[in-house]
Amino acid sequence: MLNDNSRDLANHFLKLSRLGSTRSAMDVDDDDDLEEAPTELNTINSSGGFLLVSPDKLTVKYTTVNMHGHDVGVVQGNRPAPVKRLVYYFEIHVKSAGAKGQIAIGFTCEGFKMRRQPGWEQNSYGYHGDDGLLYRGQAKGEAFGPTYTSGDTVGGGINYATQEFFFTKNGEVVGTTRKDVKGRLFPTVAVHSQNEEVTVNFGAAPFYFDLKAYEAQERMKQQVAIEKISLPPHLSYGIVRSYLLHYGYEDTLNSLDLAGKSNVPPISLDHENVYNEDDLMYALSQRKVLRQLIRKGDIDAALGKLGEWYPEIVQDDKSATCFLLYCQKFIELVRVQISSVGELQEAVTYGRTKLATFFGLPGFEELVQDCVALLAYEQPQKSSVGYLLEDSQREVVADTVNAMILLRNPKATDPQVWLRSDLERLLRQLTASCLVKRQMEEDQGEAFHLHKVLNSSD
Repeated sequence: MLNDNSRDLANHFLKLSRLGSTRSAMDVDDDDDLEEAPTELNTINSSGGFLLVSPDKLTVKYTTVNMHGHDVGVVQGNRPAPVKRLVYYFEIHVKSAGAKGQIAIGFTCEGFKMRRQPGWEQNSYGYHGDDGLLYRGQAKGEAFGPTYTSGDTVGGGINYATQEFFFTKNGEVVGTTRKDVKGRLFPTVAVHSQNEEVTVNFGAAPFYFDLKAYEAQERMKQQVAIEKISLPPHLSYGIVRSYLLHYGYEDTLNSLDLAGKSNVPPISLDHENVYNEDDLMYALSQRKVLRQLIRKGDIDAALGKLGEWYPEIVQDDKSATCFLLYCQKFIELVRVQISSVGELQEAVTYGRTKLATFFGLPGFEELVQDCVALLAYEQPQKSSVGYLLEDSQREVVADTVNAMILLRNPKATDPQVWLRSDLERLLRQLTASCLVKRQMEEDQGEAFHLHKVLNSSD
């Protein structure tokens, strides 16, 4: 049973070792900036009989005399507002208020009646210039903000974090309203009296409104809300402590315990965590030494200590654990040669004697190929296999050895328990919760990327 568990655990880290090879592609896939945003007005689907759109499709003018409420000049953006971001925003500049100043800015659904003001019909919102009222799906408006006229710049936005629409005038937020409508929404402009003329800015030019400052403020509100959540000191202390125990950071653990004696109440991890603290104390000093050796790149010394302390881990030199150690030894040889601008003969020889035996073996071949490919580049650190030279690759190997030792604990039962610490389980739960929340909101708002949060310097 122990051999099967060891094999499964080591294979898990073997798969983890190649995640770096797909990191760039993952970053591109996760990049919400790739979502297309409106760039111009949609001249095909508009009430063209009442308005004139400029050749650049960014200026609209009402050219006739309005007779009733169904001869509005309405035009939407050429694409719906993108949703995979914190905020979407656009602006209009009123070049002329015309005869009556019946200009409106807002958001409308895909099937909106293009001869009605935004906000007069269901699934639409509009902030109107002649009366300053906000219309939310019905012909009766409600007090909202100031009127606007010739020379004013007015903006409309969607805050996906708060699920609100907001409108601005001359760089200041006028007000917000709850976003109750579902589905795709289009930025929309309306003119409704003779000679009314507005120019639309979808972001090609700088906005009058400081959108970056607004986004920063919204993120700060989120951060403040998070910081208001109180955790008992002993709970957060216990979570951090279990993480240090799990990964063998004995020196840091001792420092934490020393600092915590004065201000953290005594805790019992037996009741706070999934497994007993005594289980995590298993071979702590040996795990610390091995992690330090691997993180320094001294793989020969790590193999020697493993052979002395836990010979059963390295007795099968075709195991995934040994394979990862051999690969890391090869990588360290390449790293040394790069830094000293020397010959790669030692790495080549080691690859022929150790790595060549893994060619063709299921589960091993891809990583072998990536390792060998390091030799093909003058600057391998900048290549597609450069991830192997990063410190994170050493950490994967160190984590593998750490888990294999924990599994040797006579009290160990489930190998899955030793894959992750309590802290990592909480972070996985956080990620899953954010994903579910976003799905409930029709995938609107910024996607939660844990690696971006952890790597952020803010």
